[in-house]
This record gives sequence, structure tokens and C-alpha cells, in this order.
Amino acid sequence: MRALWSVTNTLGRLLMVFSLTYLMPITSALYFQDGTLAIFSLSLLACLVSGALLAWISHHGRQELKARDGFALVVMAWVLTAAISTVPLLLHEPTPETGAMSFTDAFFETMSGLTTTGATVMVGLDHLAPSINLWRHTLNWLGGMGIIVLAVAILPLLGVGGMQLLRAEVPGPVKDTRLTARIGDTAAILWTAYLWITIACILALKLAGMRWIDAVCHAFSAMSLGGFSTRDASVGAFDSPAVEGVLIVFMVIAALNFATHYTAWRTRRPWAYLRDAEARGVLLVLALSVLFCAGYLWVRGTYTEPLMALREAGFNLVSIATDCGFVSTDYATWPIFVPFWMLFLSCITVSSGSTGGGIKMVRTLILMRQSTRELKRMIHPTMAAPVTIGGAKVPNSIVFAILGFIFLYFMSVVVLTFLLIFGGLDFITAFTAVIACINNAGPGLGLVGPATNYQGLSDYETWVLTFTMLLGRLEVFSLLILFTPAFWRR
Repeated sequence: MRALWSVTNTLGRLLMVFSLTYLMPITSALYFQDGTLAIFSLSLLACLVSGALLAWISHHGRQELKARDGFALVVMAWVLTAAISTVPLLLHEPTPETGAMSFTDAFFETMSGLTTTGATVMVGLDHLAPSINLWRHTLNWLGGMGIIVLAVAILPLLGVGGMQLLRAEVPGPVKDTRLTARIGDTAAILWTAYLWITIACILALKLAGMRWIDAVCHAFSAMSLGGFSTRDASVGAFDSPAVEGVLIVFMVIAALNFATHYTAWRTRRPWAYLRDAEARGVLLVLALSVLFCAGYLWVRGTYTEPLMALREAGFNLVSIATDCGFVSTDYATWPIFVPFWMLFLSCITVSSGSTGGGIKMVRTLILMRQSTRELKRMIHPTMAAPVTIGGAKVPNSIVFAILGFIFLYFMSVVVLTFLLIFGGLDFITAFTAVIACINNAGPGLGLVGPATNYQGLSDYETWVLTFTMLLGRLEVFSLLILFTPAFWRR
């Protein structure tokens, strides 16, 4: 019981910190005079008061978090911050273009933002109040590195340890890798790198021809690999090779491990990326896939000009493969091989420690080498063949953990797909929606393809996919562990 009070107390203080994020849309509302100032002021107050009440009623139970408490806090933090973030969407006065939102749709939208999925149920984005659009993209940006990682940098000031939270939240199979001896310093370094690269992206998009508000919003989405846009037609609305080129560069940057970015910057050695086996894998897969798919589209006659095929395939493939979710054209009309290849890449392409989702490249590399080892052992049973990545031996405990993760990942895809089919969806829509949401990639195919969105789904289907987004963002284990009896035993 005391552990529950400790989690509640910490959660309350996290909500109080999260209330500060409303200052950005409040500033925007003052600048644009778009009628949302009262909405965001009330939302800030509701978040602050809710957090203060939780902290006050549980102040007597404050203690150091244990590992099990960290998992519970992470899940509850994502759910409650998504819930409190719905307030502006619910209070915003609908227009004929946007329409009113139910709590189900609003929660789906905010969970999609915080998990950086980018799947949306909103229409009329071109006519949406700038501050509401900025709020959606702010959720993307915050979710990119993780609300909990941000809190880890602040928690020492609150008197609560952060290592348990980082292990539960940071993407990737090797949770104990740190840049500094203190976990708060590590989180601060990651966020500093994230902030400066985001600023560079904003400036680059502005130079490419975007308005400031569009540049800020799309930079937030690109760096978080979140995929929200200020336009219904997404990036295709700008029809700009310069904008698409800038976004490709920063989506690839965001798909690489931010610890590698920091190492390259600190040592002033750009070849640190080439020494990283995972980064090499990401860049190689993206480059070869773009060239092959562009050639395939050209040969099949989808595009008569090779450069146009390269442009369209390059942008959309990189966007989906990195789990961002921007689109510049309706690729559902392409030969079916290419969209399915793009969705497959969304499962494996991004690095651990990046803002993307899915299985991650490092797990893919380890599984490939484990499979090779097993094939060799069938021929030479006594041969010692350790699994290595970048010259470092991977402990068997990590290999076994990855095998367990892969099993749960694919079983989750199967079960969730059947749940959607049970609700009446066709297979293509159900399967690709689950793949897109569990990888936090955004658009799927069928009824949730790039030319549409998730608005046409029933409440049941919307809640299934909301759970799927959270499951993918927390990398399966951190959420499913709450459903095991052992977790709740004392």
C-alpha cells in the first residue's frame, strides 16, 4: 500500500511539472489571438490542481521508488497525461470543417501525440486554430524523447530516484547504458541534444519556405518521428522538394541513437556514426530500400520520370520506415509491394535510443547473428560462437530477453488484429492499422491509408488501437508486465 502512495505522490508532482507545457500554446494564443487563451489557461489550471491534489493526498507515503514502482508509474503517467491533454480538444469550439470531438476521439488524438504515432481522427487541420495545432505537435515533441525521461532530469530536485523510470521508459534492449554517472545528467544531455537539433530543423524548414508556425509544428513532428501535420494532406500540401529534403534529413537524424549524436558532437568525430553498427544498419537499409523502390515504381510505370519516382519513394519510404508518418502522396495506389515493404521497414529500421518505435535495428542485428550462430552450431555443436555487435559480446541474457520481446511483439500483433477483425474491420485495414500503431508509424492501408485517417473507426476499434499505441511506445514489456500476477505479489 505504501508503494501505491509513493507512485501516486510522484505522479502528482509529474502532472504539476507537465502543466508547464501549456505555456507554449498559451503564448501562441496570445500571439495569434485565435480565441483559445481561456481554453489553455483552464487546461493548465486543471492539470496543476489535479497534480497538486494527488501529491497532497499521498504526501505521507513518499519514499524511494523500487523497480516495480517505476513500471506502474510510467504506464500511469502516459495514461493520465494523455487524459489531461484532452481538455483543450474537448473545450475547443468546433467549426464546420473540424467538427466536435468525443472523449474517445480526443484521448486517441492525445495518446497518438504522446506516443508519437501520428495517427489522427481530426479533419479540417488547415482551418484549425494555430494554438490547437501547436498543442498537438507539442505533445508529439514531448513524447519523442519521453515525458518520463524529461522527468528523470527533474526528479532529483523532487527527491525521487530516476534510474527505475529510465529503465522502464528508454527505448532499446540495453537499458543500463549511460552517458554520465548520474542518470539525471544523462537525461539532461539527451534533451539538450534533442532541443538544439529541433531548433536547427525549425530554421531549415523556414528557409525551405514554410511559415514559422508550420516550421515549428513540422519540426516538432519530424524530430519526435510523430508525423502530425498542420494540413489534412500532410506534407503533400506544400508540394516542395526543399521541404521534403529537409524533413528527410531530420527524420533520419531522429531515427539514430541520440547517444551517438552526443558522442559525435562531444568528440568532434562524425565518423562515430560509421563506427556504430546500428547506425550503419539503419543508413544502409534506408538507402538500398529507397533506390530499389524508386526503380520498382519507375519500371512498373507508376512514375514515368526516374527523378519523380526517386522523390516520392524517397520521402514516403523514409517517413514510414522511420515511424514518422508524414505523407506526400497517396502511396496506397502504388503497386502493393512497396507500401507493404514500407510497413515492414517500420518494424525494424530505427535505432534504439531514437524517437522511433518498432523492434529496433539493434534487436534485428542481434537476432540475425543469433540465427547464424544456431545454424553454425547445427554443423559444429561444440563451436564457441558468441553473438557480437560492433565488436562487443552480447550476453546471452540479452539475447534471451530479445527473443521473449519478439515473441510478445508478434503475438500482440496477431491478437490485436483479430480483435479488430472481430469488430468488423477488413483484414488489410485491421492488420496494417495494428502494425502502424504498435510501431508508432501513423498511417496504414485500407480505411486508415495515407489519403484518409482514423476518423471512420468505431469507438471499440479506436480504443483497441489506443491500447496498441501505448503498447508499442512502452515496448510491450513495460505495459504487459502489469497484467502478470507476479507483478502484484508482495
